[in-house]
Amino acid sequence: MELEGKSAVVVGMARSGVAAAEFLLGRGARVVAADRKPAAELPPEVTRLQEKGARLALGAHDAATFTAADLVVVSPGVPWDLPELVAARGAGVEVIAELELGFRCLTGTVAAITGTKGKSTTTAALGAMLKAAGQDVRVGGNIGQAVTGLVEGSTEKTVFVLEVSSFQLEGTEAFHPRVAVFLNLSPDHLDRHPSFDDYARAKARIFRNQTEDDWAVVNADDPGVIALAREGRGRPLPFHPLPSASPAPEGRGPAAFFAGNEARLRRDGAVEVLFPLSAVRLPGTHLAGDLLAAAAAARLLGAGPEAVERAVRAFTGVEHVLERVAEIGGVAFFNDSKATNVEAARKSIEAFPGPLLVVMGGRYKGGDFHDLAGVLATHGKAVLAIGEAQGRIAEALGSVLPVIACPSLAEAVDVAWAEAEPGDTVLLAPACSSFDMFEDYAARGRAFKAEVHRLELKELGAGG
Repeated sequence: MELEGKSAVVVGMARSGVAAAEFLLGRGARVVAADRKPAAELPPEVTRLQEKGARLALGAHDAATFTAADLVVVSPGVPWDLPELVAARGAGVEVIAELELGFRCLTGTVAAITGTKGKSTTTAALGAMLKAAGQDVRVGGNIGQAVTGLVEGSTEKTVFVLEVSSFQLEGTEAFHPRVAVFLNLSPDHLDRHPSFDDYARAKARIFRNQTEDDWAVVNADDPGVIALAREGRGRPLPFHPLPSASPAPEGRGPAAFFAGNEARLRRDGAVEVLFPLSAVRLPGTHLAGDLLAAAAAARLLGAGPEAVERAVRAFTGVEHVLERVAEIGGVAFFNDSKATNVEAARKSIEAFPGPLLVVMGGRYKGGDFHDLAGVLATHGKAVLAIGEAQGRIAEALGSVLPVIACPSLAEAVDVAWAEAEPGDTVLLAPACSSFDMFEDYAARGRAFKAEVHRLELKELGAGG
């Protein structure tokens, strides 16, 4: 992609936007870095872009800046129907996602992972498997580094393992993964997408440019995923995510599944063992399913079965995904701040036998909290409700178990500790976004861990 001398506007100065602006500057483009927030509310990396040659347009958007550009690059957090983007497209300006920009400029093979939940775990695990096989792997996208920050120095042997969200995919045109993994589909981000169908269609763009030479690793137990995959041309490799002792799926086509306490792959008429379930170090059966999908993709990308199993045995998960924080006085604390929707929270709660004290809430973004009633009736002891969604949570779940409204995350941790008994688990599973109280889910997860460690030090002091 020729960028030298082009006028480019990058809108949204979070992690991906800053990376895209730096990338464009490095390729000789004339860059305008735009954000509605003033400089005081943005990270220092933004003001440093000016020192590197970018013009800053902060505090408000000017449509004329967008319509006069050769290219507009959009960060994932920026709505695709932003009036200035609509005006730019109407003026014939090419408007693309940061993911698309990175893809057009990289060299190598792309594996992309999407889904409503499990993306980060699957992405990190696939990266670890390919690394264990000795491949040149670059992991990023919606986690870690932005794609444009991974491009430099890539070769034909480089494999990009990218977590991709609906926000990123909706701004793609040429994006073409050699292996596309679609984990699951349930309502999410309905505060951003007009409808569930719009959300699903954005996700389905992962298949858009695949050919018969590519692979689509898809959840065989999710009808929505299967229906979207059928519209693509990639070769399907269905995976059955639930561990069981059932026999292999019928037929002779490719499939990944659990049988006999092992993860197995059937391909070219032969069945091989990917890893024993005893090698999995993560809580929750749904995370074993994520590892199964990652292992199938790793084999398609050339990793040997020994490397796959070795990586599974060493893999302890990713930060903010069922992350064990501490055990205090016989009470375990787990951080699942990435459980930002109702379905993800349900899976998180199901990972523990109980009794559970669940810290839940934040900014509501769709879904039905009533869907958690059954699993909380079985596993829950209390819900500590935080953030803007407190009222919705209490209305949906107050008849099932105690829902205690807490004005802050710190108070939620303190109340959970006061209510807990040895053998209980305190779980942060918000089922909401973090933007009413925190910069993002990671900041929320870090805050939770800090409060738990504060409590841990307090209890150590009391005991000493």
